[in-house]
Amino acid sequence: MTVKVALLDDEDLVRSGIRMILEADPEIEVVAEAADGSGVVELVARHRPHVLLTDIQMPGVGGLEVTRRVAALPDPPAVAVLTTFDLDEYVHEALRGGAAGFLLKDTRPRELVAAVHTLAAGEAMLSPRITRKLLSAFSAGGTAVRDAKSKVDELTAREREVAVAVAQGSSNAEIAADLYMSQSTVKVHIGRIMQKLDAVNRTQVAIITHDAGLA
Repeated sequence: MTVKVALLDDEDLVRSGIRMILEADPEIEVVAEAADGSGVVELVARHRPHVLLTDIQMPGVGGLEVTRRVAALPDPPAVAVLTTFDLDEYVHEALRGGAAGFLLKDTRPRELVAAVHTLAAGEAMLSPRITRKLLSAFSAGGTAVRDAKSKVDELTAREREVAVAVAQGSSNAEIAADLYMSQSTVKVHIGRIMQKLDAVNRTQVAIITHDAGLA
């Protein structure tokens, strides 16, 4: 399957560079570009990308609003925000808003290609190191913590185990091996977890699990 990608960045050179890197892979096609997110809903409806890469800060409609608008769509593409810093409060807000992860603009070409394939496969996840770093730096408090604890109370014991594994950055294959279940069963558990936690992707599962004190 060819992975369809949309790029949002206000710098023409950045978009051109990312397009060149991605399209060097015969299994990736950049189907749309834009300099801001003002028309992102129409762009997604017209081109149906599997992955949307968006700059976090753009004039007009930036990455935070892009993330919110796309997350509200039925069957949305996986969104990754692009940033120059690996600790950015805007990135954390984007993750809470529904972004599947983030990529540094100086990510190596082969890592960028691999990340797009990971996003398209639905196993979008920050690396465990970056996940811990972000969650520790921007820990939630007050209402967010109470809401998270209330949500995880709905999980079964097995679902909690899977949620913690997701929060630790484990892939479906790793979770299956560690918890002695098939990958198809892991997918079923993750689907139920996302529904109970009202999470749109694995990254939000990780954030809610962390906020509830489970990981």
